[in-house]
Amino acid sequence: MAIRITDECINCGACEPECPNNAIYEGAVDWKASEGTALKGMVVLKSGLTVDADAPQEPVSDDVYFIVTDKCTECIGFHEEPQCAAVCPVDCCIPDEDHVESEESLLEKKAFLHGE
Repeated sequence: MAIRITDECINCGACEPECPNNAIYEGAVDWKASEGTALKGMVVLKSGLTVDADAPQEPVSDDVYFIVTDKCTECIGFHEEPQCAAVCPVDCCIPDEDHVESEESLLEKKAFLHGE
């Protein structure tokens, strides 16, 4: 499953540079599928959303840092544990029960994001 950031986030930013997929963004900031990935042109994300990889997408949250579910692999294939959760000083990076994914599915997402 993907990781999500709860409203308890203190906006310290410790998590953002740790993400190998560039899936973490500051609140109210547009995100792009291409940032931190090999995605280019029109792509269909795992959620079924079709986007131009370089086009800005609406922020998921306006108040706190957020994780783009379509880019989160829980660090599978990169690290032993999600790095955002490992560095969060207030433990607000938690599993997203609404987006449960198997390890195999997360590895497929990693391969898709990075052109492997």
